[in-house]
Amino acid sequence: MICRLCPRNCGAERTEAAGGGLCRMPTLPVVAKAMLHQWEEPCLVGEHGAGTVFFSGCNLRCCFCQNGVISQEGFGRPVTTERLREIFQELIAQGAACIDLVTPTHFTPAILEALGGEPWSVPVVWNCGGYERPETLKMLEGRVQVYLPDLKYAIPEPAKRYSAAEDYFDWAKAAVLEMFRQTGPYRIENGLLKSGVLIRHLLLPGELENTRRAIDWVAETFAPGDVLFSLMSQYTPQPGASGNLGRHVTKAEYRAAEAYLENCGITDGFTQERTSAKEEYTPDFDLSGI
Repeated sequence: MICRLCPRNCGAERTEAAGGGLCRMPTLPVVAKAMLHQWEEPCLVGEHGAGTVFFSGCNLRCCFCQNGVISQEGFGRPVTTERLREIFQELIAQGAACIDLVTPTHFTPAILEALGGEPWSVPVVWNCGGYERPETLKMLEGRVQVYLPDLKYAIPEPAKRYSAAEDYFDWAKAAVLEMFRQTGPYRIENGLLKSGVLIRHLLLPGELENTRRAIDWVAETFAPGDVLFSLMSQYTPQPGASGNLGRHVTKAEYRAAEAYLENCGITDGFTQERTSAKEEYTPDFDLSGI
């Protein structure tokens, strides 16, 4: 295929066996781990965990990525669409509260084939970086019940500096609006998110204004009850990080972000304890569950 799935619009040639473009992935899925994941938001975890599938490759180049070994180094194992479907079924059999597809965008056609046309017994969650093309998201309509996008940046400069995507916010805004068009206001039953949009934002050290601008857009765009918002504190410095990225978020920074969120009237969602910023919250990508 000549790939134009994401905003990079690189037109790279990708085959079942050979990768291309920024993600450097083939068209068949490459998976690093499948597991019952306990560290997603509570409304996705349930009693046993989210049935999480970690895909390799990414259309962003975030220099602070905690999953860099799979997102940028490409570690993982190729699987067929038939095997991917079996993995979904195995996670559900283990009690998964949802099927949580992490960084799935560049494998969209294969994932759709694995999902098939019939509804699943648990919600399908599109857990992505927010750097999405609405045209690609439209392919997912009726097949994905929960969208879990990052809203990493609302300012071009840090988007360019940290993720090589100066146009990130323009695409992310359009993507989130398309996600909401598909799902409508979020719906929770018995504490579990059954459909809707849950927007994540990771507070970066020294980038409080970026966080304020992201919160502003959500508050100005959506009414109470439309979407959920998760303010994350789990930034963890990666090897070689320098400047502000060489430290954790301070208590003062996170308190300021929480206060701003509350003052903007966003009360539907989640905040994190700063103890979430620990290396052990990053899974061991050991190919288990594949």
